[in-house]
Amino acid sequence: MSQQKLTIEYNDKVVRQFILACVIWGAVGMLVGVFVASQLNFWRLNFNLPWLTFGRLRPLHTNAVIFAFVGNMMFAGVYYSTQRLVKARLASDFLSQLHFWGWQLIIVAAAITLPLGFTRGKEYAELIWPINIAVALIWVVFAVNFFWTLARRNERALYVAIWFYIATILTVAMLYIVNHLSIPTSLLHSYPIFGGVQDALVQWWYGHNAVAFFLTTPILGIMYYFMPKAAERPVYSYQLSIVHFWSLVFIYIWAGPHHLLNTALPGWLQTMGMTFSLMLWAPSWGGMLNGLLTLRGAWDKLRTEPVIKFFVAGITFYGMATFEGPLLSIKAVSALGHYTDWIIGHVHAGALGWNGFMAAGMIYWLIPRLWSKPLYSTSLANIHFWTGLLGILLYVAAMWSSGITQGLMLNATAEEGTLLSNPNFLDALHAIQPLMLMRVIGGGLYLVGWLLLAYNLWQTVRGAQPVNGSIDIYVEAKTPAASRDSASAAADKERIGWLPTFGNGPVILSVFLVGFASLWMMGSGIVSALGIAGSLVTLIAGYALLYSRGKDWQDWYEKLLLNALPFSVLVFISVAAGGLVQIIPTVLVSKPDNVEDRLQIPYTPLELAGRDIYVREGCYNCHSQMIRTMVPDVLRYGDYSRLGESIYDYPFQWGSKRTGPDLARVGGKYPDVWHLRHMEDPRSISAGSNMPSYPWLSTNNTDVAALPSKINVQRMLGVPYGPLSPQQIFDDVNAQAKAISKGLREAGAYVAPEKEIIALIAYLQKLGQSENVAATRTASVR
Repeated sequence: MSQQKLTIEYNDKVVRQFILACVIWGAVGMLVGVFVASQLNFWRLNFNLPWLTFGRLRPLHTNAVIFAFVGNMMFAGVYYSTQRLVKARLASDFLSQLHFWGWQLIIVAAAITLPLGFTRGKEYAELIWPINIAVALIWVVFAVNFFWTLARRNERALYVAIWFYIATILTVAMLYIVNHLSIPTSLLHSYPIFGGVQDALVQWWYGHNAVAFFLTTPILGIMYYFMPKAAERPVYSYQLSIVHFWSLVFIYIWAGPHHLLNTALPGWLQTMGMTFSLMLWAPSWGGMLNGLLTLRGAWDKLRTEPVIKFFVAGITFYGMATFEGPLLSIKAVSALGHYTDWIIGHVHAGALGWNGFMAAGMIYWLIPRLWSKPLYSTSLANIHFWTGLLGILLYVAAMWSSGITQGLMLNATAEEGTLLSNPNFLDALHAIQPLMLMRVIGGGLYLVGWLLLAYNLWQTVRGAQPVNGSIDIYVEAKTPAASRDSASAAADKERIGWLPTFGNGPVILSVFLVGFASLWMMGSGIVSALGIAGSLVTLIAGYALLYSRGKDWQDWYEKLLLNALPFSVLVFISVAAGGLVQIIPTVLVSKPDNVEDRLQIPYTPLELAGRDIYVREGCYNCHSQMIRTMVPDVLRYGDYSRLGESIYDYPFQWGSKRTGPDLARVGGKYPDVWHLRHMEDPRSISAGSNMPSYPWLSTNNTDVAALPSKINVQRMLGVPYGPLSPQQIFDDVNAQAKAISKGLREAGAYVAPEKEIIALIAYLQKLGQSENVAATRTASVR
C-alpha cells in the first residue's frame, strides 16, 4: 500500500491571540482584585460612585479572572496541544477567529454591564441574558471547531489531554445552560426559572463544577501535555491517568451541595455533597502525583528552568486546594469556615496558585516556540516566580488566619449559652483588618509578578517573526476500489458499537454503584441499609472482576479511545447523572404545596422593586440571607431559616460571605429611618463599618414602569400574584411608598416616595416575614 508525504501547518495564530488576551485580561482582573481588596480596608475607595462600589466591582473581578484570564489561557493551551496530539490543523480558520473575537467581545460587554449594575445576582453567573446567549453561541463555535478537528485527525487514539478537553466542553455547556435558564422581563433584565432552594442547589451545582470543569479539567489536560514536554519525560503512569480522569469527572459533579451545609437544603443532599467531596481527595491527589512524578529523573530542571518551577508550584497548589476543599466540606469544619475569609483564601489558592502558575509556565514555554525567538530574560521569569509565590503565600496565609479568627469569634458561646461577642458583629471585622491589609500586599506582589511576565513577553515578541508549527505525516495514497474496501474493513474493526460501549463491565458496575449510593443517601432505615450493602457488594465485585477480566477491560478501553463519539457520550452520561439525581427531587420537594413549615409571603410590587435594587448593588457579596441550623447563628440572628421562607426568591440570596451580618430576619428590627441613615452613611449607625455609602439611592427614581412585566414573569414562575393591571400595580406602589416617606418625614428625614431608597427600605423591612403553613392550611379547611 503506497503512502504519500503530507505537510501540515498548524494554526498557531489563534494560539498567539489567546495568549496575548490572557496576559492583558489577567493583569486587568488582578488589578481589579487588588482594588476591591483595598476597598475592604479603606471604604473611601468606593468614591461614592455607583460603578466603583465593592458590590459591583467584585463580580467584575471574579468574572475577569475566571472567564477572561483562565478562559483565554485555556483556549490557547487547548488549541495548541490538540493540533499536535491529533496531527491535524484546526478544522476552520474562520471558526477560530470567530471564537477569539466573540470571546473578547463578551468580556468587554461584561466589563461594561457589571459596573453599571446589570446583573443576575448569582455568583460566577452574574452576566445578563443577552450576554449569556452570546456565551452559549461562542461555546458552540469552540465545540464545533474542536470536534470537527477530532473528526479529521491523523492520530487515531485519543491522548489523555483530549479526554479532559472533551469533558470540559460537554460539561460546561450543560452547566452553563441549565443554571442560566431565565425568562426576560426586558432587554437587560431577567429572572431565573429556579427560585429559593432550587436556585441555591442549581447555582452551586454550577458554581462548584464551574471550578471543576472550567478551572480544573482543562488545566489538567494542559498539564498532561505541557508537563511532559517541558520535562522531556513521559507521563508517570498511563493507568493512573485513566483512574484520575474517570473518577474525577464522575465524582466532581455530585459535590456542589457542600456549599450549602447547615442550611435549609434537604439533609440528604447535604450528606451527598459532603460524601462525594471527601471522595474527591483520591482522584485529585492521584492526578497531582501523576504530574509531579513525571519529573522523575529530571529534578535538576527544577533548579534551572523557570517553566518547571511554575508547573511544579501550580500542581502543588492544586494538591493543596483539593485537600482543603474536601476538608471544608465536612459539616463541622464548614460550620467554622463558611461565610468567612477562609473560603476566599481557598478559592485564590486555586485560581492564582493552580491556574495562575500553570498559565505562566505554559506561556513561558510557548513564547519562544510561537515567535521563534529566545525568551527575553530568564532572570525576570525567575523573579516573577518568587514574587508571585511570595504574594500568593501571603494572601492565603492572611485569609486562613482571618477566616479562622472570624469563625471563632462569631461562633463563640459562653457556658450559659450566650454569644461572647453579642451583638457587635464589627468586633470580628476590626480584628481581621490587619490581615485584610496583608491580603492587599500579597495580591499586589502577585500582580507585580504578572506584570513582569507581560514585560518579558513584550520584549520577546517585539520585532520577532511569528511562526506556525508544522509536521510531516505520511498518509495512504488514493487506491483502487479493492484497496479502499480493505481499508474500510480495517476501519470497521476499529469501530466500537453502542452496545459494547454501554454494555461493558465498568459501565454496568458504575450504574449499579450510583443506584445503590443514591438509595443510601436519599433513603432511610431499611432502604438506606440496602443502599450501603449494595454499594459494598458492587465495589467488591468490581475489584474481583478487575483482576479476572482486567485484560478484556483494557482492550475495550483502548478500542473506545479510537471512537470519539461513543467516548464523548459516555463522558456526558457520567457528568449528567449527578445533576439529575440532585436537581429533579429538589424541584419536587420545594413546591409550595409540599412545604411543611413556613411559607414566604410574596413581595408587594414596591418590595420587589427594592429587591431588584438590592441585587443590582451586589449586596449579596457581603450579606447572607440564610440563618444556619447552628446555635451561634440562631442566637445572633434569630430562628434558623426554613426551606419555604425563600421559595419565591428569584434569584435566591443566601449568600456565601459575611463581611456584614446576616439579613434573613432584619425586617422590623430597625425603624425605616435607621435604614435610610445606614445607606446614606453607614458609619453614622455602625462606627468603624467598611460598608460603602449609597447616596444615589436617595436621588434616583425607582423604575416603576418595569414592574408590570416583572410581576407577569414572576407569576409565570409560580409566585401567587393575583391578576393586577399596570394601574393597580402603580397605585399599590404609590400607596406603600407614600406611607414610608411619611414615616421618614415624621422622623425628621424626608425622602420623596419615588426614590430608590424607599423601595429598598420596603424590601429590607419585608425580610423574615412568613406564614405558618399548618395554621394557614387548618384555617382554610375550616
